[in-house]
Amino acid sequence: MTQIDRRAMIAASAAVLLLPDTLLAQTKGAAFSWDKLIASAQRLSRAPYKEVPRHPGAAKVDYIAQHEARFRDERTLWNDLPGDTGIRFFPLSQYSTQPVQISTVEKGRATPLRYDPTMFDMPADNAVAKLGPDAGFAGFRIMNAKRDGDWLSFLGASYFRAPSPQKQFGMSARGIAINTSLPGKEEFPAFTHFWLERTGNNSVTIYALLDGASITGAYRFVSSLGPDGVKQDVTAALFPRRPIQELGLMPMTSMFWYNQANRTQGTDWRPAVHDNDMLSIADADGTAHVRPIVNPSAPHFSAFTEVSPKGFGLLQRDRDFSHYQDDGVFYDRRPSLWATPNSPWGKGQVRLYAFPTDSEYTDNVCAYWTPEGAAQPGKRIDASYHLDWSAARAPASAGLAIVQNVWRGHSEQKGAEKLVIDFVGVAADPKPDIWVDVSGGTIAKQAGYPVLGQDRLFRTVLDVVRPQGKAADIRLQLRSGDRALSEYVHYPLGA
Repeated sequence: MTQIDRRAMIAASAAVLLLPDTLLAQTKGAAFSWDKLIASAQRLSRAPYKEVPRHPGAAKVDYIAQHEARFRDERTLWNDLPGDTGIRFFPLSQYSTQPVQISTVEKGRATPLRYDPTMFDMPADNAVAKLGPDAGFAGFRIMNAKRDGDWLSFLGASYFRAPSPQKQFGMSARGIAINTSLPGKEEFPAFTHFWLERTGNNSVTIYALLDGASITGAYRFVSSLGPDGVKQDVTAALFPRRPIQELGLMPMTSMFWYNQANRTQGTDWRPAVHDNDMLSIADADGTAHVRPIVNPSAPHFSAFTEVSPKGFGLLQRDRDFSHYQDDGVFYDRRPSLWATPNSPWGKGQVRLYAFPTDSEYTDNVCAYWTPEGAAQPGKRIDASYHLDWSAARAPASAGLAIVQNVWRGHSEQKGAEKLVIDFVGVAADPKPDIWVDVSGGTIAKQAGYPVLGQDRLFRTVLDVVRPQGKAADIRLQLRSGDRALSEYVHYPLGA
């Protein structure tokens, strides 16, 4: 996965093709529908992919200039109904240099929005002011009723983000991922046009056209803000232009620098820095798998073969402020994201790809679903799923003890290292059995016990021996006979 600079607010890394008038009319009041958008994406896939030049002045809009250009409150789209949601727009910058076309939809008619530099309050010498009257928008964000924060934003390539119920942003989602784990081959198709339809208080339907060298697509995001956070129903019709070796659906992008299990990787004073710390998967048979995220020493790839799983997600399981001590960006409040299929996915893999990082400004983790069989041109791919940007525990783990913390350190056993995994929600009686299996190593010693003074906290301690320089895969679960009492843990020791 190509490095994503978080301070850059997620650069749009692929050239995009702006929507031609011949595909969907761009005049005021033109007819618009979901079926028309799908047909447009299909026709676009039959044409050669063409790049357009990036805006030449956008490269001069740096981080400071971008934030000095404040969107004027009174220019908020849909500002006419107090207590309802509203839309504000991002200017182009050196991080998002290609404009997107944005229209509104009302009663089946689309009206294009024209970029206007007077939408922004900024110094006269600001680089945004010098972009010109036809510069175009980089993206948009959906404001809350008080207009003091946003609850959904689309900016750069096919990226979009929503906050946790604690109003803290963190990880991102993408419309699609192409060849993410293949070195030097990743592509970033982009949303080139958006249509925005107001569907109720704190409810917006977003339509988008995706275009890239290998694929086009039509997307519909039915998005709403509720007391438990942001929820989205996503429908996509995808049309490959050429064979795709690795197609990633429902991709989630995050950052993991270090936590208490690999504290030596951190050069910062804070005890832990990460957006998410677990990949969770719900098997079709109800098994709850968790794969703690690590910052690997080299690019690392994990694949979990599934048949129509119930869902998967990246979680921020650790919610203890004292584990981060961050009083500025509050990693303990970062969102988790869970994807649930609206129809069976069939055979495929949930994949997790990560590469090394030495800062909190690089998104180095991506999780996604890859269906079995390569995507081929001329073969339509349909996807329908639900996204829940919640701080709640994963649905897969309902009724089970969950992993609360992972610790690593030296072992008193010669040639071994210690791995400690804490489960919360374990009944004191009867004492659970510890089922453990290791690939690429051996268990020199194991133990498990309830931690005194802690409510239903059960600690497992493994002393693992593995060949020098080699990784070992640990699989661990608490059981009572054949009955699972906990999540099924996969830990890559030495990745």
